[in-house]
Amino acid sequence: MRRALIVLAVLAGQLLAGQGLLTAAAPPAAARTTAGPQEATPTGADANRQALTGTTAQQQAPTGAAAQRVALIGVPALHWHDLDPAVTPHLWALAGSSAIGSLSVRTVGNVTCPYDGWLTVSAGARSAAGYGCGAPPAPEQQGEGAIIPDYRYLIDVAGNREAGNLGEALKAAGQCSLAIGPGAALALADREGRIPRYHASPAQLAAGDLERCRLIVMDVDDLVSPYLTGDRLPATPEQLAPARRREAARLADAKAGALLAALPAGTTVLLAGLSDHGSVPHLRVAAMRAPGAEGRLLGAASTRRDDISILPDLTATVLTELGVPVPATVVGVPMRAGEGGATIEAMARADATAQTMRSAKGQYFTALAVLQVLFYVLAFVLLRRRRRLPLVRVAAVGLAALPVTTFLVNLLPWSTHLELFGWMVAWWAVIVALALGGPWRRRPLGPLAVVAGVTALTLAGDLLTGTTLQLNSFMGYSAEQGARYFGLGNIPFALFATGTLLTTTAIAHRWPGRVGLAAIVGLGAGAMVLGGSGLGSDFGGVIAFVPGIAVTALVLTGKRVSLVKLGLFCVAGGVIVMTFAWLNYLKPPNEQTHLGRFVGQVLTGEAFDVIWRKLQAMLATLLSPNLMPIVIVAVAFLVYAILRPDQASAGVVPAAFEHSPALRAGLIGTMVAGVVGMLVNDSGAAVLSMALALAVPLLLATGIGVLVRREESAPGVGEQLAGVAK
Repeated sequence: MRRALIVLAVLAGQLLAGQGLLTAAAPPAAARTTAGPQEATPTGADANRQALTGTTAQQQAPTGAAAQRVALIGVPALHWHDLDPAVTPHLWALAGSSAIGSLSVRTVGNVTCPYDGWLTVSAGARSAAGYGCGAPPAPEQQGEGAIIPDYRYLIDVAGNREAGNLGEALKAAGQCSLAIGPGAALALADREGRIPRYHASPAQLAAGDLERCRLIVMDVDDLVSPYLTGDRLPATPEQLAPARRREAARLADAKAGALLAALPAGTTVLLAGLSDHGSVPHLRVAAMRAPGAEGRLLGAASTRRDDISILPDLTATVLTELGVPVPATVVGVPMRAGEGGATIEAMARADATAQTMRSAKGQYFTALAVLQVLFYVLAFVLLRRRRRLPLVRVAAVGLAALPVTTFLVNLLPWSTHLELFGWMVAWWAVIVALALGGPWRRRPLGPLAVVAGVTALTLAGDLLTGTTLQLNSFMGYSAEQGARYFGLGNIPFALFATGTLLTTTAIAHRWPGRVGLAAIVGLGAGAMVLGGSGLGSDFGGVIAFVPGIAVTALVLTGKRVSLVKLGLFCVAGGVIVMTFAWLNYLKPPNEQTHLGRFVGQVLTGEAFDVIWRKLQAMLATLLSPNLMPIVIVAVAFLVYAILRPDQASAGVVPAAFEHSPALRAGLIGTMVAGVVGMLVNDSGAAVLSMALALAVPLLLATGIGVLVRREESAPGVGEQLAGVAK
């Protein structure tokens, strides 16, 4: 439908141009400058065209409205805070007439330099040069084209097998393309680094250049170049003063505005921020000017977000708009205009929200680790002396209730640290009051069932409603980090699996026998399907969930769990997740998730590289100062409490297991799922640490509940004497 509208608009433009009724539009009023009394300078579109081509309006051939064209204007480092009607009038006007959204520029590292950003556009997949991080290389002019020196290094040494995808696809389709600037050359180069038509700067353009080709790509590096030191991005978050950044944005706007004014009518224009500018990743500008797109959100199926797209989506969008087949190795999908109501202010606020979460994330996990360690020290001291047991129980329930508040907070609006933590504390108070204030508080498993149930139901509901709670949450993911944009994250998986297993064991305790076993298997399998299907798209989670459910069921029924059985359960999990992945692979490329793309990587031989990167990431988490203390102290306390119950915890853990054999089965299943999940996910220790952070405090709360109830029901001295007298 959109393509049909574009074609109709172009045809109408041609008719109008043929009658001399269509002229180039002047920039907005804010962009116009008034000539002084002593000078007579061109204004509006004529001035912009002269700046771009070096010719006067009278020297140019009539522009007319060409066949459908696409122009990609890459402005590395551009984010929505830079756009201002006075400072960047041309970009402001472009955004106002376009569908707009946030662009996640993450490639391979934590931050993306212009080189990696343009290389990713070339490949249609996340790519990196493999050394340093700075500006793209300068091509060597060869006739009307150019060649990038040592380009094969990117493919043969740096491992960017898909580099040149865009250029090769255009060449195979016989499509003319024009690159302006080094970054644009990198994007349009073929696998040998050749660019058919290239200009180092817009000043070299001649009349008619923009009419020759259907694809024009321009690198506007004025905004990012002041940040580059020795051709590398700085290690500081922001090294330019606001006034200097505004001046850099003004220069970038002038160059982009000149091209916009000279483009043939009917050209689809893409504007992309393309890269970061310092040591902190940001969401960047994404805009698409096309018929019917004005004022709408710009997103893509790759992120399943109406307002977020990724760099590889630019590659797919350009090729699709030109009618060129998209190579199967391009992981991006065409951008799409969604609902209306998009505003520049909302886009800027989205990045501000992400930065608020990002700036506090490290401190949050540090505080969580400290609280976990302090809790186990406090519990060890007080439980050995059998003192303040109710206080320890409240602390255990409160500690276990913390993780789920990081998701529930997104049910309410927030943008500042005060609002974020204020709403989290409010949710935490509600959950603790619910767990310890209802009629179930007198039952040992009551608080456990409430906290675990709220955790599992929150994440299940989030999966069923588009995972809006996991985005921008401490335990979830953030778009500017680029690890995940939808589905079940690794840490949420750990909490989801633990909450589900503990909740089902509480059901099995209340209704033992076949009903309880059916609850464990049925609800566990349902949660696994949610996590592994298209809703959750979690690869490693399914592999870990299957043995967790199976071991829980076996222990509950009194069956022996051997290493052979455990291995078979893990294999079964792998078979199930590969089935999900194969079914996803059978879908059209623009509907595939990373599960389906992994099957494609297996078929092309690229899967080993992906697995190796994930293994390296997993091993790196074993040195995390925030995650490993939680694992070490929780496991040490649990093992000591089981082996030395009277010395470590006054028999709290054995009392919990004696009261509820189902809880023992659920805890063992949780430990199995956590360990397997740690080994098969790149988040590694984060998976096991969060499983323990939820399960072990609830186990202690249950055991304390058993001891308190025993003390309350034990006969006093008078009752004992009365019994003897009788």
